[in-house]
Amino acid sequence: MLKKNRPQDHTHHGSRNSGTSDSFLNRDLSQLAFNKRVLAQAEDASIPLLERLKYLCIVSNNLDEYFEVRVASLLAKAESNDHAGESAAFTASMAAPDLECHSIVERQYAILNEEILPQLASKGIRLLRHQDRNPAQRAWVKAYFDREVRPLLTPIALDPAHPFPQVVNKSLNFIIELSGKDAFGRGSAIAIIKAPRVLPRVIRLPTELSGNGMAFCLLSSVIHAHITDMFTGRDVLSYSQFRVTRNSDLWVDEEEVKNLRQALQSELQSRPFGVAVRLEVAKNCPPQLADFLLQQFSIDPKRLYQVDGPVNMVRLQELIDLIDQPALRFPAFKSSVSSKLSQEDIFTVLAREDVLLHHPFESFEPVINFIRDAASDPKVVAIKQTIYRTGMNSALMEALITAALRGKEVTVIVELMARFDEAANINWAERLERVGAQVVYGIVGLKTHAKMALVIRREENTLRYYAHLGTGNYNLSTTRFYTDFGLLTANPALTAEVNEIFIHLTSLTKPKKLTHLWLAPFAMQKEFIRAIRNEAKIARAGRPGRIIAKMNALIDESVIAALYAASEAGVKIDLIVRGACTLKPGVPGLSKNIRVRSIIGRFLEHSRIYYFRNDLAHDVYLASADWMNRNLFRRVEVAFPVLDKQLKQRVINEGLNPYLKDNLNSWELESSGTYLKRKPRARQPAFGAQQHLMQTLGSNVTDID
Repeated sequence: MLKKNRPQDHTHHGSRNSGTSDSFLNRDLSQLAFNKRVLAQAEDASIPLLERLKYLCIVSNNLDEYFEVRVASLLAKAESNDHAGESAAFTASMAAPDLECHSIVERQYAILNEEILPQLASKGIRLLRHQDRNPAQRAWVKAYFDREVRPLLTPIALDPAHPFPQVVNKSLNFIIELSGKDAFGRGSAIAIIKAPRVLPRVIRLPTELSGNGMAFCLLSSVIHAHITDMFTGRDVLSYSQFRVTRNSDLWVDEEEVKNLRQALQSELQSRPFGVAVRLEVAKNCPPQLADFLLQQFSIDPKRLYQVDGPVNMVRLQELIDLIDQPALRFPAFKSSVSSKLSQEDIFTVLAREDVLLHHPFESFEPVINFIRDAASDPKVVAIKQTIYRTGMNSALMEALITAALRGKEVTVIVELMARFDEAANINWAERLERVGAQVVYGIVGLKTHAKMALVIRREENTLRYYAHLGTGNYNLSTTRFYTDFGLLTANPALTAEVNEIFIHLTSLTKPKKLTHLWLAPFAMQKEFIRAIRNEAKIARAGRPGRIIAKMNALIDESVIAALYAASEAGVKIDLIVRGACTLKPGVPGLSKNIRVRSIIGRFLEHSRIYYFRNDLAHDVYLASADWMNRNLFRRVEVAFPVLDKQLKQRVINEGLNPYLKDNLNSWELESSGTYLKRKPRARQPAFGAQQHLMQTLGSNVTDID
């Protein structure tokens, strides 16, 4: 049986609670600090206008997920705990994050209204509110409302026979206060209108009504302007748009579930109606209507957001998509394609040497071609692959289907519990099963997050393995704007272990001892800590100890404790952490040798790289896992070494050194939890890692010493 809104397990293995220790920063404030760094991109006048607007949309999307997952799970945990004072403790612990969220949202709308929209208007692109529209525009909007919108609206006046309607997570709605009596002589005072999701949220006005440029209006503005048309004979006293954010987490009762896919299909239907955790209303929403909604959804007033604009800023992405003005976007960038792989058969190349791919600077197409070629190659007998996020349309998944139809043995481990991608993954699982592929849904209770593909080919009466291992998802869309590394290899030392992991995942037997790959939840954390402690041992012996790690988040306290100990032993440690980081850098007696920076640029930093100097062995591991408790203990993850010396140097030269040198997109973390933007020093040239990699992929920079 699948149950909704179960609080997540936030315990730590052998470590203290980060919220109560002076040695750790607050996780929630750190996560919100990341959004402030993204917000700073929207404030940056050097960035093209539509890209600045996109950063505002990204912040909104991030905050949505923060409430849907993090706040919702903490709230559910507090409410389900029987110990006295748990809810009060939760409220107290969220006081600072709540204030920070309000500050971020207030600044977000100020940037939109005071900077982005006026500057777009100066370039002939106007987003018109009702009061901004001239008579001809108002007439067109009225006709649009009558023709396209009004027929789809269903106003519901609340009374005992018309209870408060179900409000879908993050949907656009309106609350209306009415005077007078209805057609039956009763005085129902409140009505609700739900905006149909089939309607576009951004509407472009005809060219002849737009002057010298383009004019748009929001669906919310169209409905606002004509709300009175929906209540013949009644006076509308006040109204407001509103939006509710709900708990969107799902979990599985391992002891009761019989078929994970069927359970998820059933429960996904109810996800839009999870427990409400946040309410957004218009800035001018009357207090009595806001209070009514808060009571209706049982939301703490601290999580009421009165916003000066659309309640769902994410929908302004539609405006960005409708504007075709290259000057308002980043310059076009096209990934390079390996000449080696474009000129030779991929299996011939891999039989000779490993191939490293650095996305998005290098194209993801070779990975898709790896599976496509395997599907059509008569020598290939089997393909095995993990799928976490791949999207609704996927050339790679189509290639797996083709392989199954051509008689290959296709085994796909589909992670059905990939948050917000469950429906897409269920669809692919069903399609794969229909063509005879063996589909496994990972391990109940552990998300399969590892990125692996294995091709088994019969060559001269023997079977040879070819593998792809990556740090990012098999999703062609995200590979265009996420930075990730992928390794294509036929190295028997690696590929044999990849096959053992696939056998482990399908058979559920204990995995064989792995020499090269670090597998979570079994050995990965121990191996990372062993490598960190080894650097400390080297430093205590008087030799240079060095660690550089790049990841999305760092919150596992046992790893942080090992880093602190290594720092005190004299190891020089640089951490490149995009998002949440609870480690305090630069504290005497704790972390004086640790520096932490975050890179926020055009592309989303997503690769995980772990470098240990190890007495000049220069160990380099790439991974699907961050240094987080969930990755190390509640997911199936793989960290893999880069064994080829030239490719190892490439990872160092492309994935680490430029980011340590960056003084354009880099933010340094202080021990207080504050991030400061790095700037070029006097007579120091400006340097951005992503800009450098776009221009000179593969060029050498100073080696690590």
